[in-house]
Amino acid sequence: MLTSRDKEAFFTRGWFVKPQLFDADEIRKIRDCFQSLEARAAAMSETGDNSGSYFVLETKNGEQIIKRVVWAGGSQPFLLSIGSDPRLTAVASELLDTPVIEQLLSQAHFKRPGDGVTFGWHQDIQHRDKGQDTWHDVNGQGSFVQTLIAVDDMTPNSGPLKFIPNSASWGNLMLKDTDYESADERDSTLPFDASTAVTIEAKAGDTLFFGPYTVHASFENTSKCYRRVFINGYAYPGANSRVYPGEGACRKLTIHHV
Repeated sequence: MLTSRDKEAFFTRGWFVKPQLFDADEIRKIRDCFQSLEARAAAMSETGDNSGSYFVLETKNGEQIIKRVVWAGGSQPFLLSIGSDPRLTAVASELLDTPVIEQLLSQAHFKRPGDGVTFGWHQDIQHRDKGQDTWHDVNGQGSFVQTLIAVDDMTPNSGPLKFIPNSASWGNLMLKDTDYESADERDSTLPFDASTAVTIEAKAGDTLFFGPYTVHASFENTSKCYRRVFINGYAYPGANSRVYPGEGACRKLTIHHV
């Protein structure tokens, strides 16, 4: 399924995009699931479990902010089926070079117009490796593949993803967790030049693949439209030792390549 250019992009530049990997009908069904998650969140007063998913919520100026829904597939069977779809899992399996992968993430991310949600500069290894033997790079190449499906068009004003090119080969920069919460796009204290960032514009159905060391961020949605993404993440067997929230999280999937 992958070209040599895809693999070079993943392991060196840090990411690649598969345009329109999911069709309009599938995206409509994913949006329906997101609307259901949003309705569940509206009935909650604080962060917590609900029907197999874990909702991370905040309140800002009296308005509820949905930071993310962890293991969204726990309460949304269609999202769980997307997480085991070969268009994602076969690619992850090939990049990880293993027929068995462990699905750690099934996350719904919301950026509603004007909600102020930002995800500052970070590497996903920060969220996988929490110290105390929670993570081991078993295959020596990061042992993790992140996938991100654009549920809405991603435009320059809707809080799109930004990637630092060629950061995939930098290893763990040990970035501070406070950077992740920062809305400062050009923070001069960062150990890299944020001005080199590439802004990703995508259509609904486009899917990004990137690794645990790729430096990336997304900032405030200043548009009048939603910017939602569905994230699924896969690890090499034995890399992860953490227990993730959500009913059925960290399931193992066996990939049968044709």
